[in-house]
Amino acid sequence: MQSINRFLYGPTPEEKVRVWQGKLRAESRQLDREMRQLDAATQKARLMVKQLATKGDVKSARILAKEVVRSNKQKDRLSVSKARLGSIGTQLTQQLAMLKVTGSLQKSTEIMKLSNSLIKLPQISQAMREMNMEMTKAGIMEEMLEDMLEMDEEEGIEEEADAEVDKVLFELTNGKLGQAGTVGVEVPTAQERLEEEEMEKTMEQYRQQLDGLLSG
Repeated sequence: MQSINRFLYGPTPEEKVRVWQGKLRAESRQLDREMRQLDAATQKARLMVKQLATKGDVKSARILAKEVVRSNKQKDRLSVSKARLGSIGTQLTQQLAMLKVTGSLQKSTEIMKLSNSLIKLPQISQAMREMNMEMTKAGIMEEMLEDMLEMDEEEGIEEEADAEVDKVLFELTNGKLGQAGTVGVEVPTAQERLEEEEMEKTMEQYRQQLDGLLSG
C-alpha cells in the first residue's frame, strides 16, 4: 500500500525531510573539505610571506599577504555557512516533531532566511536553490523574489584588506616588518638571482592556488 501511495502521491513529508537532511549533511561535508584545502594553502602562503619579508621583498610579501587575508575571510564565511546548514537541519527536525501533531509541514521564516543566505555562497548555491524549490512546493517556504537571490557585492574588500595586510605581515614576521626592505649595496650574485626567481615562481604558484580556492 505504501509503495502505491508513493507512486501516486510521491514521497511522504517525512521522507522529504529525511532527504533534505541528507543533502544538508553532504553540503556540510563539502564545506569541511573546502576549509581544509584553504588551511593547507594558507599555511604554505604564510611561510612564503615570512621568507619574502625576511629577504626584504616587502612588495611581494604584501601581495601574498593580501591572499592570506582573503583566505581567512573566506574560511570565516564557510564556517558561518556550515553553522547555518546545521541550523536548517535542526529546524527540519522540529518540523518532523510538528508533523506528528499537525499532519503536515509548517511554513518556517527561519528556514527561509537561512536558505536565502546560503544561496549566496557559490560552493553550495545550486544545491540550495534546488532544495529551496522543493521546500517551497512542500509548503515550508514561500516563493522567493528575484531581488532576494541577488549576490551581495563585496564592497570595500580592498580597503579592508589593505588595513589588515600590515597587521598580518607584522604577525607573520614576528614584529620585524620594519626591518624588512632594507636595501643593501651589494650586487646580487647569479645564485642569488636564481634563488629570487625561484621564490617568485613559488610565490605566484601559491597565490594562484589560493585565488583558485577563493574563486571556486
